[in-house]
Amino acid sequence: MTVATMSRTATRGWTAVCPLDRLDPDRGVAALVDGVQVALFRTGGELYAVDNLDPVGGAYVMSRGIVGSRGGLPTLASPLHKQVYDLTTGRCLDLAGVALRRHEARCRDGLVEVRLRPEQ
Repeated sequence: MTVATMSRTATRGWTAVCPLDRLDPDRGVAALVDGVQVALFRTGGELYAVDNLDPVGGAYVMSRGIVGSRGGLPTLASPLHKQVYDLTTGRCLDLAGVALRRHEARCRDGLVEVRLRPEQ
């Protein structure tokens, strides 16, 4: 598993994770943000951050998932059992009631930053 080097710089809940150029388009990278494993993706000109934990398989592998689209939505397929998740909402498109926790991601001054969302 590739883990991005995390900076200790935090701004109002945002944590600098890595330079934007470390994220290859349509490929994931795992990062440890405040003790939470996060999977980061850059696709379609947007940044997405979700928990790295596969909610069905129970393994920390989502950063190795397959980026794609379904019905115009950016998606992520689990590398374990291939369930597909909407990257904009975290909702599983194959199993009702299953979702990935999403986090906020942005690029500021060339650095990718993540702000964790609380568990619900």
